[in-house]
Amino acid sequence: MSEHPEPAESPRRRLDLEPDTVERDLIKLVLTVVELLRQLMERQALRRVDEGDLSEDQEERIGLTLMLLDDRMTELRDRYGLRPEDLNLDLGPLGPLLPRE
Repeated sequence: MSEHPEPAESPRRRLDLEPDTVERDLIKLVLTVVELLRQLMERQALRRVDEGDLSEDQEERIGLTLMLLDDRMTELRDRYGLRPEDLNLDLGPLGPLLPRE
């Protein structure tokens, strides 16, 4: 028996390694990274549109690509029972990973 019992970890910080949830947790992590990149790409595209750096054709292609990506993200979230807010990791004192849109 140890003299110093280990403190109980809070449920938010403990890694759940249940075989039934590993795939869902991996998808959640991947979708979180993809959502972060999607939001960054969207902001960059909007900045370029505002500055007039893109042709009408480029604007249309970027808009279509972002819409298709959003649709696919929605499909994957639905398949794994995830909500958009499930992808926003809590970074403790730094706040949420994803800015609110």
